[in-house]
Amino acid sequence: MEESRIDKIKQQLQSQGYKLTPQREATVRVLLENEEDHLSAEDVFMLVKDKAPEIGLATVYRTLELLSELHVVEKMNFGDGVARYDLRADNNKHHHHHLICVQCGTMSEILEDWLGPLEERLEKEYGFTVVDHRLDFQGVCASCKAKNDSSKPEQQ
Repeated sequence: MEESRIDKIKQQLQSQGYKLTPQREATVRVLLENEEDHLSAEDVFMLVKDKAPEIGLATVYRTLELLSELHVVEKMNFGDGVARYDLRADNNKHHHHHLICVQCGTMSEILEDWLGPLEERLEKEYGFTVVDHRLDFQGVCASCKAKNDSSKPEQQ
């Protein structure tokens, strides 16, 4: 499975005139192996160094930026000032929805695409074809909400 995804990414790069260099491949493999984690560039760098000790942080940054420009990865910011990178999955056309807790910073993904009917309506009513979208909900997670509720004094 992983090799077919690597091949697909290699083709994506080649179609835009880029090569999948060993450094780029090491970066892509780290993203594949940690798909659930929404890694920062520094996280990717620390993990890539295990595979390719000669690689520098600047190379990892450039690789992530290139992969982002080519829509191989999605660059995200959850409001904490740290860019995070998410490999675009083959199985979903483009939906990527997140629940982000503003208190503890945890992030959960919504794997269903609830915006399909809205996209169809935009096409029908405005002649607008959506090629991509993302939706981030910011709020308080159940865990933080429970902590907040338990720390409030009882009202008399």
